[in-house]
Amino acid sequence: MDAETLSVCFALFLIAALYASVGHGGASGYLALLSLSSFAMLGNSWLKQHAWVLNLVVASLAFYHYQKAGYHRPKLSLIFIVASLPAAFLGGTLTLDEPMYDTLLSLALLFGAYRLSRTAHTDEVTEEAPLPSLHTTVPIGASIGILSGMIGVGGGIFLSPILVLKRWATPKAAAATAALFIWVNSAAGLFGAHLSGQLDLSSSPLISFVVAVACGGFVGSRFGAQHAPQTTVRWLLIGVLVLASFKRIADVLL
Repeated sequence: MDAETLSVCFALFLIAALYASVGHGGASGYLALLSLSSFAMLGNSWLKQHAWVLNLVVASLAFYHYQKAGYHRPKLSLIFIVASLPAAFLGGTLTLDEPMYDTLLSLALLFGAYRLSRTAHTDEVTEEAPLPSLHTTVPIGASIGILSGMIGVGGGIFLSPILVLKRWATPKAAAATAALFIWVNSAAGLFGAHLSGQLDLSSSPLISFVVAVACGGFVGSRFGAQHAPQTTVRWLLIGVLVLASFKRIADVLL
């Protein structure tokens, strides 16, 4: 393993631990990191497909720990997944040109940073509102799903702040729903990429990446499910998202 791959694996471990502590798979963080490394030269399809695979690993661990701790609300997850699943599959079949991909990813990262900053002080919310209607959840789920499929994220970075701000879930219940939502969307995106002939996970340090995020995801999700909400973690994630967003914007302009 060369020095850069070793450094990337260590960073992936940290990112997975941070994201998993709030129920996220970490795809936006992985995209941010890999976009700043030489692996970015392998192309956008490579980036998003690897982010999805790592998402599957970390989201599984996050969901396991939050569900085991009793925070999962199955009906809440279902009403968003029903709309997002076909949209994520469709998004995974789409191929975007370089400027469009960089622009969408930059906007998505900035939006994620903004929403996380809005929820950084809402951890004291302890009461949940009634479940939203399908008229509300279908547009939200479908929009997040297709964006997730095109960019290569699981969508939790968009969904969980909405759940908390609308009081549809407490932060930890939102984490459980986000983890399952991320897993389903990531699997749908990979399946869509496979059917469209774009899937390529060969000739890469994928196994090393998986081991790194599995270790980080286990530590982070267990910590998040058993301790107080993660305001500090969210501000650290905001910094990563903003840095990566400006990097992608620079790629478009220069």
